[in-house]
Amino acid sequence: MTAALEVKGLTKRFGDFVALDNVDLVVPEGSIYGFLGPNGAGKTTTLRVLTGLARADAGSARLFGHAPGSVEARSLTGFLPDVPGFYGWMTALEFLQFAGGLFGLDHETLDERIPLLLDLAGLSGVDSRVGGYSRGMKQRLGIAQALINAPRLLMLDEPTSALDPLGRKEVLDMVESLAGRTTVFFSTHILADVERVCDKVAILDRGKLVAESGIAELKARYAAHRLELKVVGDALPLVAALEAASWTTAVTAENGGSISVAVADLGEARREVPRMIADLGLGLDRLESGEISLEDVFVELVGGRS
Repeated sequence: MTAALEVKGLTKRFGDFVALDNVDLVVPEGSIYGFLGPNGAGKTTTLRVLTGLARADAGSARLFGHAPGSVEARSLTGFLPDVPGFYGWMTALEFLQFAGGLFGLDHETLDERIPLLLDLAGLSGVDSRVGGYSRGMKQRLGIAQALINAPRLLMLDEPTSALDPLGRKEVLDMVESLAGRTTVFFSTHILADVERVCDKVAILDRGKLVAESGIAELKARYAAHRLELKVVGDALPLVAALEAASWTTAVTAENGGSISVAVADLGEARREVPRMIADLGLGLDRLESGEISLEDVFVELVGGRS
């Protein structure tokens, strides 16, 4: 596996506030990598360090082996900030020509590349001024602009934030189409977006990395510690007994006798749950490992931190 991005021990402080605390990341080349965390977790600070807009206090980062902010790293990187700026009087074509000129790209290269990027962004044939674009159109144009130098690594900071459902879908479709063509480092707090388009995810909370894994592996790891059961009879005494057990971490009861149990010791749970049900004179209709979403994992990892 070739790494597009490697971060080791990255630490950034603002006075006494620790924005990043010894963060380690490895982003495989060609992947769509979700960088996930609640607002204020340190995602934007990480991107500022990776793009050379801020300096780390400790640790290191390498983009295809190059230091952030170096000429080599910049030539290999495209970046879309969370609130991109545009010249409203330009058309999409003019804006991409302008962006390409900043990279020193020649007219022949731009004439070949810009139509492809406009098509990718769904803006082919759109001659109106950027100032009249919807937020979704601007975000798609922003991604096209970030791709004008044909980067090997594209970094996106909250690209679907504040978009309506249609705008989000259009941007996510565009990001998804880049899989295998360029590496995408996708920073967001929207779990459903990551689950849809990303193949690997890192979860950051209060400057600390709390998980890094493939999404399927991460969900499987936590699914192994959740039981779904359904009983026949009054489930309330069982819910109380489960909540009091030392090996449970969360119990959720639903109508109809269905209960979801997060457990710290799966073996103990499998032994004790049937015994509890029998002692309470209930019938067991179903007992199985439960499905878990990325949102379940996220809440379990960061939701209870104080």
